[in-house]
Amino acid sequence: MLFNSVEFMFLFLPLVVTAFHLFVKTGYAKAAILMLVIASLFFYGWWNPKYLLLLAASIGVNFILGEWVQPKAKIAIKTKRALVFIALVFNLGLLGYFKYTHFLLDSVNQLVNLNFNLKTIILPLAISFFTFQQIAYVVDAYQGKTQQYGFLKYCLFVTFFPQLIAGPIVHHSEMLPQFQKKHLDRLCSLDLVVGITFFSLGLFKKVVLADEAAQIANPVFSAANQGVSLSLLEAWGGSLAYTFQLYFDFSGYSDMAIGIARMFGVKLPLNFFSPYKANSIIEFWRLWHMTLSRFLKDYLYIALGGNRGGTFKKHRNLFITMLLGGIWHGAGINFVIWGALHGTYLIINHLWRNVTSEMSIPVNPKVTLILARALTFTAVVVGWVFFRSPDIQTALNLLHSMFSIDNIILDMNGLAMPYFYGYKEIVLLILMFFIVWCLPNSFELMQNQTPTIDAEQHSNKTQKLQWQPNKRWLAFSVVASCWAVTLLHREVEFLYFQF
Repeated sequence: MLFNSVEFMFLFLPLVVTAFHLFVKTGYAKAAILMLVIASLFFYGWWNPKYLLLLAASIGVNFILGEWVQPKAKIAIKTKRALVFIALVFNLGLLGYFKYTHFLLDSVNQLVNLNFNLKTIILPLAISFFTFQQIAYVVDAYQGKTQQYGFLKYCLFVTFFPQLIAGPIVHHSEMLPQFQKKHLDRLCSLDLVVGITFFSLGLFKKVVLADEAAQIANPVFSAANQGVSLSLLEAWGGSLAYTFQLYFDFSGYSDMAIGIARMFGVKLPLNFFSPYKANSIIEFWRLWHMTLSRFLKDYLYIALGGNRGGTFKKHRNLFITMLLGGIWHGAGINFVIWGALHGTYLIINHLWRNVTSEMSIPVNPKVTLILARALTFTAVVVGWVFFRSPDIQTALNLLHSMFSIDNIILDMNGLAMPYFYGYKEIVLLILMFFIVWCLPNSFELMQNQTPTIDAEQHSNKTQKLQWQPNKRWLAFSVVASCWAVTLLHREVEFLYFQF
């Protein structure tokens, strides 16, 4: 069941929200939590009911291990360490089997010239997200950072359907306290209004912008995959279209997740904050998939040693973290290259900062800002070419067309309209540039309603345009929603559902 599907928007969500509010308002908070767990399991099982058993096993094992490794548990410390290790092996083993078995087997077959095959392994939905979430819980339980909220609330922490499929990767300390009765008693009509507005913004981004950008990107990448020679304008247009498709797809999902959660009085952490406005790759990773970056930093980069041990070890740990972050996104050499590329970007960025911090070069701040943002954006676009391409040759074909001297000279002699799209698509790409770089994001529009649990960390005091619960903003939400609803027949899956 997709957020942008008719059955979700007009049946599942209204029924679940209505039932939840009725339970809470009549004093049955525990029943409301139980109903939300059941609804979340139904939502998850809509794709493939048999994987409910996998999700249930994962929840049960991690909850029990989390209880056993807590400091107050009367178990020897060596045993607790062994249990944490077992939890890591269990979680990463499940993730590895379902997500990477075929990739590793194909790699071995190529290396030793074999043709060994396994039956098709279907990737369970959301396994990357609920695995990381529960690894963090068990590790924190061992370190004494968790509290006991009971099995039912833990189930909701893992399965809460607004963020189950594609994040954000939530922390137990952020979510579990919000499922307490004293918090649910504060549920009010404004939560519904703010939630619906956020959902409308996200739906518009996904259905009207992201899915439209896909119509430009897909033919270009298909042509590159078939070895078709592309013009400079075609290559850049297709690459930029995918860059914006991924942006509005993920941003739209993140907004919809925040909006749906808020309908239940729950605030999620911010996961997406105008990353294409970043002035460096370091800043980009503070703004793109923010909860994944947080997890990788807290549970991988720091575990590897972080910035302790000198510059070389710091950069080594950074590179390994980004490499594994790339592999987390998918089983394929393209994701390995994408992760390695961003690891290299970050190392260069840190080295550049070290060099320039010791130099006093007179520069124009505005010019520097523009150049830094343009360079960062270009580096990100190049990375997305590998991320999107089905194989390395496709990526190399497209990059060759984007940076070929011959293509540049030909286009300088006279820009011909590209074969794969026309003036309408070019105008759409320009509009997307404007939205991404010049307009406030959803959080900035709604920040006066503290839409996320970490809102204070990201509030922009200079942002003047603010959402208000009035007729003008209601009309805006209605128009955006109706526009999107007219395109629901396409029902295109979110890109991050693949990860």
